[in-house]
Amino acid sequence: MQWSPRSGETVALLALGLGLASSLVFLDAAGRVLVGAGALLLFLVAGRDLIARPRLSAGPDGVDVRTLTGGRHLPWRGLQVEVREVRRFGVRGRTLELDTAHGPEDDGVLVVLGRRDLGADPADVARALRAMDPAG
Repeated sequence: MQWSPRSGETVALLALGLGLASSLVFLDAAGRVLVGAGALLLFLVAGRDLIARPRLSAGPDGVDVRTLTGGRHLPWRGLQVEVREVRRFGVRGRTLELDTAHGPEDDGVLVVLGRRDLGADPADVARALRAMDPAG
């Protein structure tokens, strides 16, 4: 199974970035800097979505997480899958946490992915991952 940012969101980011970039000719110098920085940020986020695709994939030997600098393989053995729910400013947010630490002395690897990274609800992804885990 694989999870990635939704294609529609990536296309929307590119369209917004193009809209901001095309408006640069109508702005003064300070506006160009601010709007240009916004357009660049949108292009960078959309580029990350395209390069690091799929963001998370799971198979019989473990979970693979892709980033801009490459990827990381997390074997099922010792992998803890949790969903963390937080409330900030009255808005609830969920993240999927993949942790390989075996105790207080082991730093392990912690990967935190949100709804946008996965293109799905982190709780649904956690259920799917737990179902695929050979250890149960």
